[in-house]
Amino acid sequence: MALIEQADVWLFQLLNLHLVHPAADDLMVFLTSESLSGHIYILAALFIAARKGREGVAIICLILLAVGLADFVASGLFKPFFQRVRPCYALEHVRLLINQPNSYSFASSHASNSAAAAVITWIFFHKGELIEKLFTIIMFLYALLIAFSRVYVGVHYPGDVLTGMVIGVFSAALVYLLVSWLWKNIIQVHFMRYDNSCNG
Repeated sequence: MALIEQADVWLFQLLNLHLVHPAADDLMVFLTSESLSGHIYILAALFIAARKGREGVAIICLILLAVGLADFVASGLFKPFFQRVRPCYALEHVRLLINQPNSYSFASSHASNSAAAAVITWIFFHKGELIEKLFTIIMFLYALLIAFSRVYVGVHYPGDVLTGMVIGVFSAALVYLLVSWLWKNIIQVHFMRYDNSCNG
């Protein structure tokens, strides 16, 4: 475990101190701040609603459920259990580009939430028309950039964001499978019985 932590610290210092450029600083701050880049999700929701209509509303609800689960696991379970101190508190000479968060570091809820949204998007749009495939790619790139930005601005280790993304993927898959099962085995069956009783 110590070797893994040392590798995590080494990679953090590489990405936070050395593989940096002043021109990228503002972009990373923009991406990592929900108050600045959060409107991107609003635009994404409008695109989903425009392309899918009523189904789009259901997709947006699935995204919200997946993000909610991912956030709960990352922030509500992992952070208080592991209590890993953020690099901006634990290490010296960190390039800190935003205000220091007071919460623990492992795992990154930013990474988990954006990954969950990207996976639900992929499920419904990756086989669509070209514009929908491009939308899927953009959502995945956005999720990856958000995860990277958390390391770049100095508030997460790479292991935090990698674990966060894994949490997001599994949260999205679990929500999709559970809701699909409920729809096919309970909701549709109920409506079928109701229609049969009305027609009978």
